[in-house]
Order: sequence, then structure tokens, then C-alpha cells
Amino acid sequence: MAVTRRNILTNANVRAQYARGVNLLKREFTGPTTSSLGIPGPARQISTYDLFVVWHHTAMSTMTPPSQGDRNAAHRGPVFFPWHRFMLIELERNLQRVLRDDTFGLPYWDWAADGSRTPGQQRQSALWRASGVGGTGSPVRTGPFRFVADDPDSFRIRVEADANGRLIQSNRGLRRDLGVNIATLPTRTDTAGALALTLYDQPNWDTTSAGFRNRAEGWAAPDAPALHNRVHVWVGGDMLPSSSPNDPVFYLNHCNEDRLWEAWMARHTRAYVPTQSAPASLRGHRLNDQMLAFVSAAMRPADVLDVGSIYIYDSLAV
Repeated sequence: MAVTRRNILTNANVRAQYARGVNLLKREFTGPTTSSLGIPGPARQISTYDLFVVWHHTAMSTMTPPSQGDRNAAHRGPVFFPWHRFMLIELERNLQRVLRDDTFGLPYWDWAADGSRTPGQQRQSALWRASGVGGTGSPVRTGPFRFVADDPDSFRIRVEADANGRLIQSNRGLRRDLGVNIATLPTRTDTAGALALTLYDQPNWDTTSAGFRNRAEGWAAPDAPALHNRVHVWVGGDMLPSSSPNDPVFYLNHCNEDRLWEAWMARHTRAYVPTQSAPASLRGHRLNDQMLAFVSAAMRPADVLDVGSIYIYDSLAV
């Protein structure tokens, strides 16, 4: 039976479940070590949660094809939405497992609702309270993901991308700089502009493309960084590098992006481009190409175009 994904801003129960589940995954160690994953330093076990961080970093570091430096295995091209949907499904399944609740659905953060407020009000949203996901800081010291120096079980960043884009080990608290790098979140006008576009994507299939994918991902001028990218920049801190899933807000952002894609498909089409007849230079982004996998068997974009048997959203009003 399909689970329902709900708005974290308006549902205290799902907020508490999400925080509990994330912390359980942070404390679950199932075998892989830093050395087995090629991360320098002493050999240490990697938590289930941190495996998703490594997965995202690996996807961002895998150019598709390797001969160019724009499009990678999860971003800057058509597979942006399918790949992140794949990732969200796998995280949701793991949260259901550790919560022992197969009815749990990932929550989304309707950031456009906050985007309609003043910059100061955006930083004071209920999401950033101790009863939400905690606030800003370096480290974050409030909420369920707060850092407590003398508590080894408090939320800690164990792997991260360094300034050269390489994964390294660390042992520190979560960092956020809400509203510092850019003043405001996306608005309803921004989401409406993306939803109005009738083409999903088109050549050059990258950050210069016209279409819904590039607009929603946030590369399209003149308002870049927009939508998805703008949220990463607005949250700042650990949401900026390739290890951005270190901040649990990453999944709230991407769940809302996925909701935006679902709303776009409901309005326009579930057809996906490029199809399999596209040139081999688009391998990894075509309809039946396997997407880069890490914690489970691979999926194809074709496998995630209709997910109504897995989950639904409580609202597609984006």
C-alpha cells in the first residue's frame, strides 16, 4: 500500500518520526568501512545514514560522460529528478525499517510557503525551532540534530567533502548559515514559473537547457540560483558541498522538489526524455539506463516515472 508524504511544517508527528529515524540510521553500522570505500585515515565503520552521503558524493563526482565537466550522474542533466527520487525511495525504506513502521512517509519542506515571508521571518520558521530540525550555527546546538561535545551519540558529521571535492573523515557538529549566502527562499511565483513549462528537458541536456528540469534544478537564468539550488545556498553550511546529505534538511528539500516534479507530471506528461535512442554521450541519463546505485540494486528512470503504488503526496499545491 502506498504511504503518504506530508508537510513537515504542519505535521508534528511526522517531524518527530523523521528526526528519530535519522538518528537511528546515524547509529546503525552494517559493515562498510572508510578504508573499504577509499576514504583516507583510520579504518572506521560507516553508518547507514552516512552511506547515503557517500552515494551522493560519488554521483556528483561521476561525470556523464567523463569527457565533459558539466553533467554528472545525478545533477545538471535529465536524470536529476529520477536519480533523487531513487535516493528518496531508498532512504524512506530504510527509515521504515528502523522505525518499524511501514506506513511512514518521508516529509517534505514546502519552502515556497516560507519564501512568501520576509527574510527575517524565513529564518524564524517553525522548521528551525528546537521542536523542528534545529536552527543555524556552526555547530547547530538546538533540535534533534544538535552537537554536544561530550556526548558521542549526538549528531556528528563523520564524512564530508573537503575543499578539493574529496571525501575525508571528520568528527564535528552540523553547520548551517540560514539566509547568509542568499537572503530569500524560492516563492510560489518561482514554482509556478517552472510548472508552466511544457518541455521536461531538451538539448544540450545540461545547465544551459530550456525546460522544466533545468528551471527546477535551479541553473536557468535570469534568476539562478533558483528553486532547488537556491534552497541549498540559503541553508548554507553542510548543504553546500557534494556531501550535502549530511544535513537532514537535504531530504526535506528534495522531497519537495520531487513533489514539484509529480505536480508537473500530473499537469503535463509522465513521458521522459531523452529516450533510449539518444546518443551514447547521454548514457546515464536516458530512459532505460541504469542510474548510479550504492545502497541497493540499480533503477532506471523508467522505473520511477509512476510511483503511485509506493507513495503519494498529501497535496500537489506547490
